[in-house]
Parts: sequence; C-alpha cells; structure tokens
Amino acid sequence: MKKLFLSMCIACVAFAMSSCRSTKEVASLSSINGEWNIIEINGTDVVTAKGQSLPFIGFDTTTGKVYGNSGCNRMMGSFDVNAKAGSLDLDKIGSTRMMCPDMTLEQNVLGALAQVKGYKKMGKGHIALCNDAKRPVLILAKKAADVQLSALKGSWLIAEVNGEAVPSTMETKPFIEFNLKEKSIHGNAGCNIINGGFKTDDSNARAISFPALATTMMACPDMDTESKILKAMNEVVSFDTLAGGGMGLYDANGTLVLVLTKK
Repeated sequence: MKKLFLSMCIACVAFAMSSCRSTKEVASLSSINGEWNIIEINGTDVVTAKGQSLPFIGFDTTTGKVYGNSGCNRMMGSFDVNAKAGSLDLDKIGSTRMMCPDMTLEQNVLGALAQVKGYKKMGKGHIALCNDAKRPVLILAKKAADVQLSALKGSWLIAEVNGEAVPSTMETKPFIEFNLKEKSIHGNAGCNIINGGFKTDDSNARAISFPALATTMMACPDMDTESKILKAMNEVVSFDTLAGGGMGLYDANGTLVLVLTKK
C-alpha cells in the first residue's frame, strides 16, 4: 500500500512538472515574441523529411500577428495581445493550401495548434504551448535566423507585385536600392522616384517595413503598376529569400506581395 501511495505521489509530481499549471512558470507575453522552431508535438520529437526545414511559428506581440510554416504551407493569423498572461488562443490561424508529398507533419502541427490555449517557459529557453487541460502540445525552440538583413544590400529590380509580373514594356524598370548603413531606400516605382527609411526588429531577423515613404508626383501614361507597387510596399512587414532565387517581401498575412531580383 505504501509503495502504491509513493508511486501515485511520484506520478502527481511528474504531472505537475510537465503541465502548464505552475504560476511560477507563467511567462510574460514578450517572452514569446519572435520566431520559434516547433521541435516537439504531443511529446514526440519532430522529425523532418530529407531537405525539409523544421516547422516554425512567429509571434509579433506588438500587433498580435502570428505567422509561420507548418511543414508545407505558410500560416498566418492573429491572437489577443490583451489576454491574461499565460493565455494564448490560436483558433484564428489560416494557411495556404499547397499539396506536398507527405502532409503528416503539417497535419500534426495544425492539429496541435488548434488545441493551444496557453503558454509557459521551459528549460533551455524553450516555450511550451498548452491545451485547455494545461498539458504541453507543442514545444518551441528559438529559431536561429537563416536570412540576414545584409542579404538585402544593393539594388533590386521589382519583378512581381501581388503575383503579377511587372510589364516588360515599362520604360522605367521599377527598383529598390537598400542602404543598410543609413537604413534607407531609394528607387523608382515605374514613374516616380521613391525615397525613405526602413524599420527592422531585433527579435525577428526577417522583419522589415517602410513606414515613411516619399515619392515625386509626376504623372505617367500608365500608373496602374506603380500604384500597386506603392500599396504593396506600405503593407510589407517581412522579407525572405526565395527558393528559385531573389527576395520576397511579405505582408502581415504572410502573402508574398513583391518579388525582387538582383539588378
């Protein structure tokens, strides 16, 4: 009987240590800011296929945006930044709908994310995302930046806007030139000159935005492409290298709005 009681006590202690109940482990919202690799799902280590990157999730605790990749598709959504510390509801996450050879990992990631109701700090700097029973369903490890701001240095042609190729007939080719030292850009949207600065975020290596762009005010025969480019630039919140080469600029929903190629 004593052995049974001792076994039950050990089990209870183990449960308490692995759960998200302990108030000592409740983390502040800022502690989840940035990008995280998903390294464990429901107690099982994530194993990727050859050539496949770990799924990841990113939190912007200023805007309440959440984004990432579930193993095949891009994820995007939002969360309540005013929720009680330790609480996190990810039921507003959507994703693109590409098909990949093996969708098992993606299905496991999305299934676990749908259960998330909270978070807590773990050892080794990890974060646990927990279900409504306070049990960890996902373990996150801080994501090392695989793209650096330095990758943007120099001049880039704007090749696509919102999935459409920039017309080859344009007399002036739209471009952006990044001056990393001065955190400024210079370019042309197809008719008018662009000047301004850009902002980054130390907690997210991919973050970039153009909050104060200025342009000249000339009128040209076809302003449609220029209008689309300027609108897209105002929506940009992140960048990343593209598999086929070049650089992609993305909006808050993870949508690719501009494709850049080296000038």
